[in-house]
Amino acid sequence: MTNNRPPDLAPALGSPQSSVVITGGASGIGLASARAVAAVGRPVAIWDINEEALERAAAQIRDETGTRCHVECVDMRRTDDFASALDRCRAALPPLGGLVHCAGIVDTGSLEGITIDNWQAGIDIHLRALAFMTQAMVGDLAGNPGSAIVAITSINATLGNAVNPIYSAAKGGMLSLVRSLADRLARDGIRINSVSPGQILTPMMRPAVDNLEKGYFERRILLERLGDPEEIGRVVRFLLSDEASYITAAELVVDGGNISSQRG
Repeated sequence: MTNNRPPDLAPALGSPQSSVVITGGASGIGLASARAVAAVGRPVAIWDINEEALERAAAQIRDETGTRCHVECVDMRRTDDFASALDRCRAALPPLGGLVHCAGIVDTGSLEGITIDNWQAGIDIHLRALAFMTQAMVGDLAGNPGSAIVAITSINATLGNAVNPIYSAAKGGMLSLVRSLADRLARDGIRINSVSPGQILTPMMRPAVDNLEKGYFERRILLERLGDPEEIGRVVRFLLSDEASYITAAELVVDGGNISSQRG
């Protein structure tokens, strides 16, 4: 059968074919995003602080998709290391046309647990790294039509949570930074958006799920279940693609109906 579908209706999840840098890419939402992007043929560079996990993740991606996957062991607090890591990515992969900033840590000590050190680490890894990674990659992205950035934020930035004020503050800052950067980056044809997940069953989330009563989170969520990392990865892939060519400065909430819920 002849395919008479007009070109402008053809699926474009794998377009552009430029490479994507994904921070925090060795596990959880970062790994799910890398797998989703690689599944449509886009090469990926996954950055993480855990070298052993990086190698496992890269092997998984290559085995599953046959797509090129480069790894960089990077501490996102060390902004001075970004330039050399990016140089290695440029040498190893096709031109860079995407960034997903997913690296993160979470505090659980409430107000009483805030220290100078953990405040600095939370803000640096989530918020400062987004600004400096964007600054370091703007030339690459501007030179590749269809380039886009996705920042992984959180519904905690909207709901507020007494348990993790540093995480919530950093994610809220990321939402504002995305809106500011969108104005600047649009001049170069670069889109930037945020994805705010709800309760997603990741390694970071697992301790809370295991230590709270069964159904603690689910009872508030309209879909009555936790999300899978892959469900976030598919949204990230969409936002990086030409399918989302007219979306910038947006926050996509992917929470199964948590923020809108009045269940308790």
